[in-house]
Amino acid sequence: MTTETVDRGTLEALGSVSTATVTTQLMARGLRNTFLHGLVPLNPSQTRMVGEAFTLRCIPSREDVDTLSVFQDYDHPQRKAVETVPPGAVLVVDARRQTRAASLGHILATRLLRRGVAGFVTDGSVRDSEGFAELALPTFAAGAAATTNLAQHHAVDLNVPIGCAEVPVYPGDIMVGDRDGVVCVPRHLAAEVAAAAVEQERLEAFVLEKIESGAPLRGTYPPDESTLAEFRRRR
Repeated sequence: MTTETVDRGTLEALGSVSTATVTTQLMARGLRNTFLHGLVPLNPSQTRMVGEAFTLRCIPSREDVDTLSVFQDYDHPQRKAVETVPPGAVLVVDARRQTRAASLGHILATRLLRRGVAGFVTDGSVRDSEGFAELALPTFAAGAAATTNLAQHHAVDLNVPIGCAEVPVYPGDIMVGDRDGVVCVPRHLAAEVAAAAVEQERLEAFVLEKIESGAPLRGTYPPDESTLAEFRRRR
């Protein structure tokens, strides 16, 4: 995968537009499977998220390997992920859509917050959901479970390509979140998608204004040449 630099302006632009707009722009470029379906924000006041993906892959756990004693090892892959994900990045966990045991708990999530991480995403569940509901860290998950991750998940790899909610996520891809959920933007498309998304929302704000004023859909949404010309004059 490309290592093309994603500048701060691109990240800020992606953080200012909706995931709905981003998915439209990705579909215009032939990408249909980019929205992580089934994941919801756990804190309604912390839904805006943007950052580069840092991934953690899990396989099914095994009773003779995944015992509580492994958590005495500070380099356990789950703990290592929490301590090494870069500030400003998003920790994305491949939990195979299994929600019977949690991917992460409130204490580890608080550590992510204090390290300056931009967000946490899992297609599994979290424990201590009451804490997540108040935590100032954008967190998106498929549910809640009181059981620790060891009962179902064995963390094995850091920063490798994963599937999260059946969406391919490569390290360095850009994760964008809002109230609707999370979308994954391939890194090499981030700049052009960001610019096009900002322009799309400017046009849609103009169109919405006309619809609110009583304009019919025909000629307005989608805008015909006359409406586009009016938009350009207004710009």
